Amino acid sequence: MDLSWLSAILIGAGCLALGYCIGTRRPFCIFLGLTPKVVRDTNTNPSSRHGNKNNSSKEPFEIDKLADIRDDFKMVLVVRNDLKMGKGKIAAQCSHATLGLYKKLLHRAPKALNRWEMCAQPKVVVKIESEEDMLVLQDRAKSLKLPTHITIDAGRTQIAPNSRTVMAIL
Repeated sequence: MDLSWLSAILIGAGCLALGYCIGTRRPFCIFLGLTPKVVRDTNTNPSSRHGNKNNSSKEPFEIDKLADIRDDFKMVLVVRNDLKMGKGKIAAQCSHATLGLYKKLLHRAPKALNRWEMCAQPKVVVKIESEEDMLVLQDRAKSLKLPTHITIDAGRTQIAPNSRTVMAIL
């Protein structure tokens, strides 16, 4: 067999494997026999390093059980419209909310986080008219056992200190 035929077969097999990964929304590591997992640092206590409440003592989110039966997860970012934030400020606050929820999920719902990552981390941004409405929505999400994170701004630029700006929900 000619060497050019062999290389064509190998390239074709590689393209087939890549197409399979894209079509099934699975990472390429399944062909290498690896299982995608969220990596945790077990040597350090994240709560002491970041000054957060002790997340390790909290029980896992129930949404982690859904990761076994659901293929798609999306994050919803709820932005307060009454604060009249600029576009850049909204983008920064949405980034803070995404990262805050990510950190919670890393410890309390790693399967759901992994599913969300395998779906290309979809995010939907919506607006809400007041802080009261945001808190009501958070209570509703918590009653449905959905993980949430509300970003509180330091107040160094556009808005008052300790303003709740964006809520992330998975």
